[in-house]
Amino acid sequence: MSRSVDELGTKSDPSKKPVFLTKAQREQLALQRRHEEIAEQKRRAEQLLQQQGNNRPSSTDNDHDRDHRERDRGDHHRSRDRERERESRDREAERRKRERERDEELKERERARLEKLAEREREKELDAIKEQYLGSKKPKKRVIKPSEKFRFSFDWENTEDTSRDMNALYQNPHEARLLFGRGFRAGMDRREQKKLAAKNERELREEIRKKDGVEESAIEAAALKKKELDADMYDTFDMRVDRHWSDKKLEEMTERDWRIFREDHNISYKGSRIPRPMRNWVESKLTAELLKAVERAGYKKPSPIQMAAIPLGLQQRDVIGVAETGSGKTAAFVLPMLTYITRLPPLSEENEAEGPYAVVMAPTRELAQQIEDETVKFAHYLGIKVVSIVGGQSIEEQGFRIRQGCEVVIATPGRLLDCLERRYCVLNQCNYVVLDEADRMIDMGFEPQVVGVLDAMPSSNMKPENEDEELDEKRIYRTTYMFSATMPPAVERLARKYLRNPVVVTIGTAGKTTDLITQHVFMVKESEKMYKLQKLLDELGDKTAIVFINTKKQADTVAKNLDKNGYRVTTLHGGKSQEQREISLEGFRTKRYNVLVATDVAGRGIDIPDVAHVINYDMPNNIEAYTHRIGRTGRAGKTGVATTFLTMQDTEVFYDLKQMLTQSNSPVPPELARHEASKFKPGSIPDRPPRRNDTVFVH
Repeated sequence: MSRSVDELGTKSDPSKKPVFLTKAQREQLALQRRHEEIAEQKRRAEQLLQQQGNNRPSSTDNDHDRDHRERDRGDHHRSRDRERERESRDREAERRKRERERDEELKERERARLEKLAEREREKELDAIKEQYLGSKKPKKRVIKPSEKFRFSFDWENTEDTSRDMNALYQNPHEARLLFGRGFRAGMDRREQKKLAAKNERELREEIRKKDGVEESAIEAAALKKKELDADMYDTFDMRVDRHWSDKKLEEMTERDWRIFREDHNISYKGSRIPRPMRNWVESKLTAELLKAVERAGYKKPSPIQMAAIPLGLQQRDVIGVAETGSGKTAAFVLPMLTYITRLPPLSEENEAEGPYAVVMAPTRELAQQIEDETVKFAHYLGIKVVSIVGGQSIEEQGFRIRQGCEVVIATPGRLLDCLERRYCVLNQCNYVVLDEADRMIDMGFEPQVVGVLDAMPSSNMKPENEDEELDEKRIYRTTYMFSATMPPAVERLARKYLRNPVVVTIGTAGKTTDLITQHVFMVKESEKMYKLQKLLDELGDKTAIVFINTKKQADTVAKNLDKNGYRVTTLHGGKSQEQREISLEGFRTKRYNVLVATDVAGRGIDIPDVAHVINYDMPNNIEAYTHRIGRTGRAGKTGVATTFLTMQDTEVFYDLKQMLTQSNSPVPPELARHEASKFKPGSIPDRPPRRNDTVFVH
């Protein structure tokens, strides 16, 4: 553990004692020895380098060059380190750049997605504006196969057969009767038939009496004698043998008479247990007060829909009514409704908060107010209160009037549902519902509101679905009236859900115009319309005319042009406020204005008396709208004229229009008759001509 002085690098005598070194001294000694080793290594390296330098003639041996090379080597290492650092920095910068580019790409995609969404929203908004101002094109109707369209229903019953079996003519129907009738119409001599029938009856009676041993009474002999005399007097134009139903009393009507009565008035039914239609007001089962109200209102004779629907309403049957426009449908549901209300307890403080007894829903404000006027005409004689709820007026005020108590509410579906949701009104005791123009309500998108109102009524008052089930006489069941010109699937859904065993009453042909309207159709250019319109209006005199336009903007433009030219004109369309619409209608009814320029808002249900002329300035895009438009004239038994301006842009209705004009025996313009679009129903033929291998089906 000790170190001598020799180990410390100094010479010492052997006689001296060894010196023990401390730890610090030992470290110093090791460090010194290490320095010496390094110096020795450097010296050897320099010698080696010097020898190598001597071997190469171009090299120099001075120390300065060696130092320079050492620095170069160090610089090389440093430059390599710097290069590595630069490469790592470049890689980091590249990575960050890629991340930035990826972020930019994601932002760009998100921006493109948002722009696409905004574009779609703008397109939707533009479509909504186009639909509001230009009208929407409805999809083409499904082509009905001839086998479905012309399905024949033979509803003749054996009991309606009026032929006499005892007549020899009918006993041998397959034997030829040459020269029978001697020149009478269709070779049939009705007088000979009657005589032969009377003779056969006498012989048959005598044979029966002989068999039974009974003598002929004086009354029977006189009756048979009279029948023979009547047969002798009978000719083709005389109906003395069998009187017409109009000459018979109610109790004398036979099944055959009722069938002829229904044919005369174009009444047809679908359903079971159908009551007889009423022939006149006196034979109806209305109360004396209502009959007086009917007389005061000036209703002389009931219309066919009133004849058929009122007896059903008095029995509280559910009814689906299909009738041509202007046929008096309003009174057909108002009179049974008022009769039903008169049997209920009068409204008092106890029950007025439970809501009205009856609800009538209509698609437009004008139609709702018109139904209100018609109802009040009868109701004020009975002390029944009627309230109208339509948009465009204060809902708080309408809610206040309902809370004060009323028996009948007449409303548009949207506003009535608002009143129900805000608790201004309840329908706890409403058991009589009328849906007027149900198909129009569905077309206008009111189906959710109509369903909401119907669901707000107590479901416990629905009739049982099984019609054979006996009804509880103490309970009041819901009665639902539905008037609809057509039966689209949505209306059928409503009928199936809310009507129980309904009777379908059809007057005339659904969608057909009355024969009292003279229809004129002219093929014109767009630029000629205004001139031709003014020419027609100049011929009006003191009469009134409605001019129908497809869009609100165009209606305002046409009305402005007519006003500049001195015509007394007003407008009616959905862009006007409720007050403006009422002022326009009232001014037209009182003939302050004699020309009403309107959109399809005025096309349905609105009853404006004595409209002499309806002018379709624009042809509507479907035949149902055309039918309802021209139905504004020729109402209540009066004649009217309908003129339509047709252009080449209206080809989608050419076929239906041509069919309607042909059925009503109206002139068809040659341009329309010749046009290709009028020969085939849209969608029924391919756009290309058939190829050789195609199979062509002829309808």
